[in-house]
Amino acid sequence: MSGMSRKRSHAEALVPAVDTSKEFSLAPVAPPLKKPTICKPAPFTNDEEAIRDREACDYTQRITLEMARAGKAPRPIRVYADGIYDLFHQGHARQLMQAKNLFPNVYLIVGVCSDSLTHSRKGRTVMSEDERYEAVRHCRYVDEVVPDAPWSLDDEFLDKHKIDFVAHDDIPYTTGSATDVYAHIKERGMFVTTERTEGVSTSDVVSRIVKDYDVYVRRNLARGYSAKDLNVSYINEKKYRLQNKIDDLKKKGKEMFEDIEGKKTDLISKWEEKSREFIDTFLMLFGRDGRLTQYLTEKKDSVMSALSPPSSPKAISQSSEDCNSPPAKSTKFDFSLRGGGSLVDDDYSDDEYEPASM
Repeated sequence: MSGMSRKRSHAEALVPAVDTSKEFSLAPVAPPLKKPTICKPAPFTNDEEAIRDREACDYTQRITLEMARAGKAPRPIRVYADGIYDLFHQGHARQLMQAKNLFPNVYLIVGVCSDSLTHSRKGRTVMSEDERYEAVRHCRYVDEVVPDAPWSLDDEFLDKHKIDFVAHDDIPYTTGSATDVYAHIKERGMFVTTERTEGVSTSDVVSRIVKDYDVYVRRNLARGYSAKDLNVSYINEKKYRLQNKIDDLKKKGKEMFEDIEGKKTDLISKWEEKSREFIDTFLMLFGRDGRLTQYLTEKKDSVMSALSPPSSPKAISQSSEDCNSPPAKSTKFDFSLRGGGSLVDDDYSDDEYEPASM
């Protein structure tokens, strides 16, 4: 065997054998399922969707509390919560959220009492029954709404809606009677508790409105509501409208003073800026090294130069005595200075004059 063939057989022995009998799928891996977005309100109990879910539930498989808490329920756990839900607020939403998260895989059914039942048992509501139904079915935690829900629950109602557990806060709900509405449910072991949100309730919201009644009436009158709509007398209407006028005047006066104060502040700031510019200009002109000082110095030098001009230069240098003494005056013209000689040879002196002989 040649050396090349031995190298090839050795390399093939190092490479693991590929099982060609297996098939490899090149299909893309499916991404993890996302939680569906709730984009519609919960159905009423008589809607087709709610009926289909109720019929699909095998109620013969009873779920105990231990089984539900352990997450071993063979089907969705149907939890029921009820109430008035007037002026639906965060306390209501928090109660329904707790009921939805009591166990894994909860189907939450919410019962809402009608106006006639609520008025006879508890009192007048702010919202009508239809408004309260709509408010509850638009809560994200609700899977089904039971309108005209009963005040107390019996076995027939529980079996009809295939309810496994009833959720409510642990405070006995008597509504003026000595019997707890949920006593029967607690005896059957079907009661689960939720925590009540302290500091917020429908009564608290109504109390705030009653406390600031005048403010809300005046606000609604200003928005266009009539005194009849607000059940306000003629005299009170005029009083509230007068108070609105006074408040408007106060508001406008406050805005005017704030505007004046703002303009005053702006004027002071501008005055300070201009004063700084004025001081800088003054120092630039009249300061020690200012322009005016330089100008006066230059003019002073010019005046001094004009009063004592420098001496003109001379061709022949003279002694200091000759320069200091003025030149002597001469009555006769000195002809000897011209050409170094005399231009006239006649002597006109009296001593050497002799008359000619006759």
